[in-house]
Amino acid sequence: MPFFAYQGRTTQGSTAGEIEAPDRTAAVAELRRKAILVTQIKEKAGGPARAAGVGGRFGGKVKDKEMAIFTRQFSTMVDAGLPLVQCLTILAEQSESKTLRTVTSRVAGSVEAGSTPPTPSGGTRRPSTSCT
Repeated sequence: MPFFAYQGRTTQGSTAGEIEAPDRTAAVAELRRKAILVTQIKEKAGGPARAAGVGGRFGGKVKDKEMAIFTRQFSTMVDAGLPLVQCLTILAEQSESKTLRTVTSRVAGSVEAGSTPPTPSGGTRRPSTSCT
């Protein structure tokens, strides 16, 4: 799926970011659903291969300190009873690391869409159907 860079307005002021969507119309609709009035939107050059980075990476590393802060904040939010998608969305918006922001946004989108978590082998988990 392509990525779109956008600029927009919320009740708190101006905002900018990236969103993954099948097309421009779907991207605008998703941003509207998040209470963002889009003022500018462009499809990012390079498509999905560029967005995933070389070898499936997201184009950079996350510093240990940033990861520690992210993990501590995530834990605090989950312990406070916030929904998982809301925690991930908040952390993605607040992250200063572009790589962490991109990965967190994609995970939040996948969780919201109901995707199952990936397994270490790269597949997805299947619910057990046995009763033993």
